[in-house]
Amino acid sequence: MTAVLAPAKLNLALHVTGRRPDGYHLLDSLVAFTRFGDRVTIAPSDEDRFEITGPYADGLPVDDGNLVLRALKAMRAEFGRRDPVHITLEKNLPVASGVGGGSSDAAAVLRGLARLWDLSPDENRLARIGLGLGADVPMCLAARPLLARGIGEEIVAVDGFPGLGIVLANPGVAVSTAAVFAALISRDSEPLPPLPARLDFHTLCNWLETTRNDLEAPARALEPAIGETLAALRKAGAHFVRMSGSGATCFGLFESGNLAKRAASEIRKRRPGWFVAATRNTISGEMPA
Repeated sequence: MTAVLAPAKLNLALHVTGRRPDGYHLLDSLVAFTRFGDRVTIAPSDEDRFEITGPYADGLPVDDGNLVLRALKAMRAEFGRRDPVHITLEKNLPVASGVGGGSSDAAAVLRGLARLWDLSPDENRLARIGLGLGADVPMCLAARPLLARGIGEEIVAVDGFPGLGIVLANPGVAVSTAAVFAALISRDSEPLPPLPARLDFHTLCNWLETTRNDLEAPARALEPAIGETLAALRKAGAHFVRMSGSGATCFGLFESGNLAKRAASEIRKRRPGWFVAATRNTISGEMPA
């Protein structure tokens, strides 16, 4: 049996820089991954089984509409394996919430099956399989600080990234990515400015202040609760706040994990119906057990 974390993906900054003829938007994004997320467990079995547990399991498909099973199918096609497996997805992240949950789940399945089947494929091969499942899957396979460009498949690792205390907060609403992009007024933003040569917490936050998430304004227009979530993070003492991806999950950055834990506790008391999690970012892509 193997267990793999499927970490939340955070778009710390996201500029929409264009649109391809096929309708895909071109992005320039600084991405980080957290030590909190879904968890995928894969074990040998006498027949294929797939179950979903956890606080956000309700309503998720358990057929090929789920990226977990599509990832299994892709790995079998690539490596010619037919071994029955029992896959359990522990769904800890809200669905359709802008933190790449489905893509991260798929990446966890790719890594987990490679480990279970003792395949040792190189990173480029897994990334190619992942891209066939979705534009975000290759970066979720990397699961470390990175710059993502194109439709998300052009990835450059960011070295020397600082550790961050992070609070994730979602007001309990799902936001349609398609609706957010449809409401986007400008699709030709300038690329992100160059990152500073040396990054620490304050340098990163200062740099982030010069950037945007271009999807935040249309998402807030569609779902005003996003603004309330950002305000709650500020009130709890976050040094920097922003919405991730197409929303509605927002994040606050703190200098330490302890500060993040205290802030999360404060927000939970005021907003007991919200999803709130205190965590830290991964640095090198090594996932905690």
